[in-house]
Amino acid sequence: MDAADLKFFAAVARVGGMNRAASELNTVQSNVTARVRTLEEELGVALFNRGHKGVTLTAAGQRLLPYAIKVTHLLDEARRAVKDDGEPRGRLTIGSLETSAALRLAPVLAAYAAAYPEVDLVLHTGTTYELIAQVLDHVVEGAFVCGPVNHQDLLEEVFFREQLVILAPRTIRRLDDLTRKGHVKIVVHPQGCAYRQILENILIKRGVVGIRPLEFGNIETIYRSVSAGLGITLLPKSLIGSIWRDNAVSVHEVPEAEAHITTVFVHRQDALISSALKEFLKFARPVPVQMRAAE
Repeated sequence: MDAADLKFFAAVARVGGMNRAASELNTVQSNVTARVRTLEEELGVALFNRGHKGVTLTAAGQRLLPYAIKVTHLLDEARRAVKDDGEPRGRLTIGSLETSAALRLAPVLAAYAAAYPEVDLVLHTGTTYELIAQVLDHVVEGAFVCGPVNHQDLLEEVFFREQLVILAPRTIRRLDDLTRKGHVKIVVHPQGCAYRQILENILIKRGVVGIRPLEFGNIETIYRSVSAGLGITLLPKSLIGSIWRDNAVSVHEVPEAEAHITTVFVHRQDALISSALKEFLKFARPVPVQMRAAE
């Protein structure tokens, strides 16, 4: 099997059409079709069911796809490894929770970019669930997510520990006044967000049976929505002093067992750790407390 044919096959499987795959691969549709047919003839099986609305994988295609993806990523990684002479350069794509990016990474990104101008640094933000999927799919080299992750294909390293608090409208002085109604509106990220899951668990333990989520894509919108009285949320306490100082919300402590969350950096066990990523993690690691005291 030709590695290039496998790459074309994987692209078609991912986007669901020859024409769309051609656009993604910067080639013509006839080239994609020919590559796929060559692979099918060599293997002696049909890999796609063709239809007017696109293509779908046959059972044989579904069995081949994981191997095609592995081969494609392995070859891309081999090229990167050959070119990596120890000097950070090229593209570095990492993922992060939006809260970690706002609280911890902004100065790290600035310092790293200044130290290594030849690195094209790209930051993806998302929920823990989304970012883990991106790491596993090789979309990002690694990501800062809520831990522990405990995934067999991932290595994780603890970086930060955050104290969590519930934010509510200023009119809410005691959470009991809110939760005793039996239903609560929460202003949160979409499913897959660890903060959302913790908040829902806290409310369920308080006997709240009607939890009505309002989903937004960024923490600024969530914060402003809470301050406008739309509901409550759960976020790191550090955001209150460092990001928002307008006292537009009331802040409520949560039970100690759920008051802290750990941020870990995860990356694939079987993936190359580029020189660019190695140096970035050096910048991102917190300075030990004893070293700060000595300064």
